[in-house]
Amino acid sequence: MKPDLKALFKQIEKVQEELERIQAELENKTVTEEAGGGMVKVTINGKKEVVKIEIDKEVVNPDDIEMLEDLLVAAVNKALQSADKMISEEIAKATSGLITGIPGFPFNFPGFKA
Repeated sequence: MKPDLKALFKQIEKVQEELERIQAELENKTVTEEAGGGMVKVTINGKKEVVKIEIDKEVVNPDDIEMLEDLLVAAVNKALQSADKMISEEIAKATSGLITGIPGFPFNFPGFKA
């Protein structure tokens, strides 16, 4: 039995439109993570751009810059992981039902986990 290519292309087009909509929405969604018990907070949007960094004054010590650097790295990495999770969840939620029947799906979408 031959696959219905017209229906398949229509379904692929719907998925593409939905993914474009999700991408636009993710620009406005953010995640915030912290390190050092909240001394450093990093906010990242759905495009994986750092949009805000908050540093508690108590952690700013000119004699211990390494600690501040470590806290920043930890907070950014946690926020990136949370952003990946948010992106995957949004894609899965929005495309559920649209992607069934498309051979080889999921394609190599960044952050998508089937």
